[in-house]
Amino acid sequence: MSKNGSDHPMGRPRLMDASLARALMIAVAALTMVFHPARAETIQGQFSAFTQGSAATVDHAAWNELLAKYIVAGSDGLNRVAYGKFKTEGHAQLKAYVTALERVDPATLDRPEQFAFWANLYNAKTIDIVLDHYPVKSIKDISLGGSFTSLFTGGPWKSKVVKVSGTPLSLDDIEHGLLRKVFKDPRVHYAVNCASIGCPNLNITAFVGATLEMQLDAAAQAYVNSPRGVRVASGNVKASSIYKWFSEDFGDSDRGVLDHISRYAAPELKSALDGVSTISGYAYDWALNDIN
Repeated sequence: MSKNGSDHPMGRPRLMDASLARALMIAVAALTMVFHPARAETIQGQFSAFTQGSAATVDHAAWNELLAKYIVAGSDGLNRVAYGKFKTEGHAQLKAYVTALERVDPATLDRPEQFAFWANLYNAKTIDIVLDHYPVKSIKDISLGGSFTSLFTGGPWKSKVVKVSGTPLSLDDIEHGLLRKVFKDPRVHYAVNCASIGCPNLNITAFVGATLEMQLDAAAQAYVNSPRGVRVASGNVKASSIYKWFSEDFGDSDRGVLDHISRYAAPELKSALDGVSTISGYAYDWALNDIN
């Protein structure tokens, strides 16, 4: 074929190429709308309202009871879940708790109580999904669909799994469209648990607005000072992949991440970080945080 395409059997190669390019662009745009709809801003707008100074609270007693029964704090600092026992004995109670949360109107809450509501809903629904499919080795083995990429990456995060104020929501909607966008607090990442060993701990008590600041600081300190969060050897820092995946929430640079880590580091870790300006590597363990 000649360089100008004159050997094209349709006789109009340039016009056809342009038409094909336009068709492909339209197809890609359509697929993007289907598989990556602009939901984050819409979800954020829908749930941006709050009631300043509201005394309304959400009852998380059932969640506290379940956490006390089925979460085991390990000597290694990892809170593990007794999924087998949870599935047999407590799954129905968990589903009832999630259903109760779906009836809450978040707009009636003040900001701290809202944060606690969304974090508890995310964590409870995540456990519910794991129990629905247990036994599994990793939450990434559970695919509920919800997007084209889910077919390849696995995980239940894109599928609409709860409904709040009449709006279907995915776990990603809650974490990325609401908690991260509305509250703009990097400690969000220590509050939500993805049922994996590499993740910050599933808190052993429900988040509540009255003690939220203390709970978030404690969660940050627990993770930063665990090997799952940060390890330093011979001046080289290996950090959780969370700090890479969401670097924009931690200053969008190695220096920003290290400054954030230092804020919550215990004296020994803080000393080890002195003079360190770069992160040499990242790691994350997707194995299920199972007691077994």
